[in-house]
Amino acid sequence: MKNVPAVLPRWIDILLLPVLNVALALAAAGFVVWAIGQSPLIAVRLLLEGAFGSTLAWSYTLYYTTNFIFTGLAVAIAFHCGHFNIGAEGQATLGGLGVGLLILSLDRWLPAPLLIPLALVAGMACGVAWAFVPAWLQAYRGSHIVITTIMFNFLASTLMVWLIVNVLKVPGNQAVESRMFAEGAVLPSARAMLGAVGIAWPDTPLNLAFVLAIAACVAVWLLLWHTRLGHGLRVVGHSADAARYAGISPQRMTLVALSISGALAAMVGANEIAGVHHKLLLDFVAGAGFTGIAVALMGRNHPVGIALSALLFGALAQGGSELVFEMPAFTRDMSVAVQGFVVLFCGALSLMLRGPVARLYGLVKRHG
Repeated sequence: MKNVPAVLPRWIDILLLPVLNVALALAAAGFVVWAIGQSPLIAVRLLLEGAFGSTLAWSYTLYYTTNFIFTGLAVAIAFHCGHFNIGAEGQATLGGLGVGLLILSLDRWLPAPLLIPLALVAGMACGVAWAFVPAWLQAYRGSHIVITTIMFNFLASTLMVWLIVNVLKVPGNQAVESRMFAEGAVLPSARAMLGAVGIAWPDTPLNLAFVLAIAACVAVWLLLWHTRLGHGLRVVGHSADAARYAGISPQRMTLVALSISGALAAMVGANEIAGVHHKLLLDFVAGAGFTGIAVALMGRNHPVGIALSALLFGALAQGGSELVFEMPAFTRDMSVAVQGFVVLFCGALSLMLRGPVARLYGLVKRHG
């Protein structure tokens, strides 16, 4: 069709289409709210107030956003190299394990300014190791990365259970968890950091990891579009044969991309273990690795888009919990369904509106 441009402007493809998809998702969620006899407008107001209505709400929203930024970036790095990393959940679990083991081993001996950086490095090293094996199997044995990373999620969960139950659990304690870390051997909280400069802030899980997540967005942007390594990763993602012709090894790039991906996912473990719980425990990732897939898809695998879509999912997580509390007829399962609508319209049906929008843009451009 002559009125349909083959390539849309980036502001339409990256900004307008995701906004329209989110609007459709919220409309579908509003229909569900209406179907159970509640007001969609009241539900939206409660959700927005729960996510952004106070410093307390903002703090929890940004805490969830932190995890989704890390896992979204982890998925995006692998995707730019042509791979679909489904293993961020397991890599985050191993990252938290690495952080926890190092702190538990050294928190009585090293000061926090030295201990915490070492713990972050240990966590990222564990995430890299957990991603490296599926990457090597993909690169040199042809084992599909989707299958192996999914399997490694289950292996990570099983390893964590065995270690905590048989090695790290406090004797006589009914809870399946390690001892608490020594005082100060944790990531600084937002309350402590802002309080140091005279800004009052509520006591919430938000901590230094949010700043690290924003820094990771900048680092990934620089890596992918301003370094030779990033260029090589993207060339492999577009065409492995073209990469070989240009002297770039797809096998090496696969190992590099998945290793970086594992390190980013591991930072979820650092946020949760060193920043929030201050001990090792089970199931602390809580599905953030899988949510990161939707975050990356909605953000078009660009760090800016990932940060914005992570904020959206953070708002849905926090606002949804407040909505469940304020509107009892709206259950927690329905809150999860709202996130599912966003995944559906921004992921599986992300191109549904592209044709109509392209035709409208073509007409406007032709007659403008």
